[in-house]
Amino acid sequence: MKLTYSVMFAIAIAFAAGPAAAAEGKTLQSEKHAFRIVTLVQGLQHPWSLAFLPDGRMLVTERSGRLRIVSKDFKLDPQPVEGAPRVVAAGQGGMFDVVPHPKYAENGWIYLAYSGPGDGGHGTELLRAKLDGHRLTQEQVLFRLEPKSSAGQHFGGRIVFDRDGHVYLTLGDRGDKERAQRLDDHAGSVIRLHDDGRVPADNPFVKRPGAKPEKFTLGNRNIQGAAFHPKTGELWTHEHGPKGGDEINVIRAGRNYGWPVITYGVNYGIGTRIGEGTHKPGMEQPLYKWVPSIAPSGMAFYEGDKFSNWRGNLLIGALRDEMLVRLELDGEKVLKEERLIRNTVGRIRDVRVGPDGYIYLLTDEANGVLARLEPVRK
Repeated sequence: MKLTYSVMFAIAIAFAAGPAAAAEGKTLQSEKHAFRIVTLVQGLQHPWSLAFLPDGRMLVTERSGRLRIVSKDFKLDPQPVEGAPRVVAAGQGGMFDVVPHPKYAENGWIYLAYSGPGDGGHGTELLRAKLDGHRLTQEQVLFRLEPKSSAGQHFGGRIVFDRDGHVYLTLGDRGDKERAQRLDDHAGSVIRLHDDGRVPADNPFVKRPGAKPEKFTLGNRNIQGAAFHPKTGELWTHEHGPKGGDEINVIRAGRNYGWPVITYGVNYGIGTRIGEGTHKPGMEQPLYKWVPSIAPSGMAFYEGDKFSNWRGNLLIGALRDEMLVRLELDGEKVLKEERLIRNTVGRIRDVRVGPDGYIYLLTDEANGVLARLEPVRK
């Protein structure tokens, strides 16, 4: 009976620790690297985004609306940061990305994307603030999606900065696909701002009567991965398709990415065609697509030194099949796809390359983890 109890206790502990525990310490083999997964932090509640601060600490958002601090020795502060914005954590909504300003060491600004309340419901907003000890201060809301709605899906929510200091925010179609083709509606687009929220004079629709001046693109369904190419400086994104048709796109000013007029996906459940097909003049083709879907989330170009054989590759998290996707590239062409750690650590929500060259993952679970990939030398 004692043995039985011990076995049951061990099983319970392993179950509580989640799938990452089963992979802990094991050497895993990819086509070009042997590596292991190390769990750094547990007990995160549906974490969404990870950011690194210059002093070695990390910031993690939780979809419920909390911002957490992880020390440089990977201790999770039990108290969330105070002063976080009011968040509507309903459906897919909540706290999304957190990104320090590229000149954070000089100005101290931290940028947050989240679903905020307003007339008509809620929608994605962009805020910047400063971290003073354990509290956010000097909060400034830089952008609010308009119009808001009560729908619970497709918020986008990724933040990236270009080399000139412009800030980009991705916005989903809010579950109403026709909104993605409207210039008088923020939904279903990428927006571009100066770092203080001003609209750049060279935004593509600034002089278009009735258009939202913040819009940089249109025809996007739900972008949850964004990264600037380290060599070309162009913005790459991925977005969720419907049933099938997840895409990677290179984002260019004023381009129409097609949703819902063209798509490689079909309607859920019934499998019928959406829109007019897969091609239409004046609408962009994806650089790469997945049919069936992988539900991508989080994206990073690898330029570190720890995984030298992966340098120049694109890393993408996937919620479906709980995996990390590695893409080998030649310019804007995908040469090869490798699927890693499938069903090993959990639903991967974010992928980041740390200043130390390791690869960091967040899992979107009730007991989510911050994990790290480390190479194993043979």
